[in-house]
Amino acid sequence: MRLPVVAGIDGSARSLAAADWAAREAALRQAPLRLVHATPSTPGLVMPVTAAEAWQQVGEEVLEHAVADLGERYQDLVVRSEHVSGRPAETLLSAAASAGLLVVGARGTGGFDGLVMGSVALRTAAAADCPVVVVPGQAVDTGDEEEPPAADGSARVVTGLDAHEPVNETADFAFAAARGHDALLRVVHAWALPATSVSPLMLDLTEEDRATWEDQELLLLSDALRAWREKYPEVAVQPDVRLLHPAMALVTASSGADLLVIGRRTEPRAPEGRLGPVAHAVLHHARCPVAIVPHAG
Repeated sequence: MRLPVVAGIDGSARSLAAADWAAREAALRQAPLRLVHATPSTPGLVMPVTAAEAWQQVGEEVLEHAVADLGERYQDLVVRSEHVSGRPAETLLSAAASAGLLVVGARGTGGFDGLVMGSVALRTAAAADCPVVVVPGQAVDTGDEEEPPAADGSARVVTGLDAHEPVNETADFAFAAARGHDALLRVVHAWALPATSVSPLMLDLTEEDRATWEDQELLLLSDALRAWREKYPEVAVQPDVRLLHPAMALVTASSGADLLVIGRRTEPRAPEGRLGPVAHAVLHHARCPVAIVPHAG
């Protein structure tokens, strides 16, 4: 049996959007969907019984409505629910240990106006054992030029790949996602000019020099992609070499995309998990759902 797709749900519009995304992905994978709702404990040692019962009932109703709605719209999908007493982030991290994918909304019922990412989304993205997809509640205006969706309505997956140090786990997830969604895969490689080119000793950088370096980077990317092109011959790949900071390149490429795939290095000495600066920036500013794929080293 395929590992389930797990979605965290708290009744907010963002979590329901994440649950819907998870349902579509589970149906595509032919995997069961598991909806998880956590009822956190209240401050203090004593809580009125009636209040505790009401909180429990609210959680059960949220799950009941979500299961009924998704079951009606995805009739071939196996949907299960789980109501747990505990902190939401810890509950979802525990569920992720036996999941193929964890899906969360960028924010839940907490937070404040203007907050893009909630604590649960950040914690799970940084520490889950399986890949995590963070579904934004709405597009984020970064002020950059937007790229429209494909004119023919086809899906598009974007991933970041360092041609100098490609990561197998991230590339495999991105290629598999593109194949599953019958999508074009855009592979973004961000690069920087050699340090000497921006020093006071070399202010006369020519377009010819820049073009030469760019051609070298494109060749490196092409070489790095060869193994995955052979493994996934049915996936159409669009190499995209950009002279930009990696976070800026990925955020810009996310406009009009259906999914952006990035990696996260696992830190054995950091049990809480850790997001690097690029992943952190992408999560806050990307304009589409973001998949964070953990990898060692």
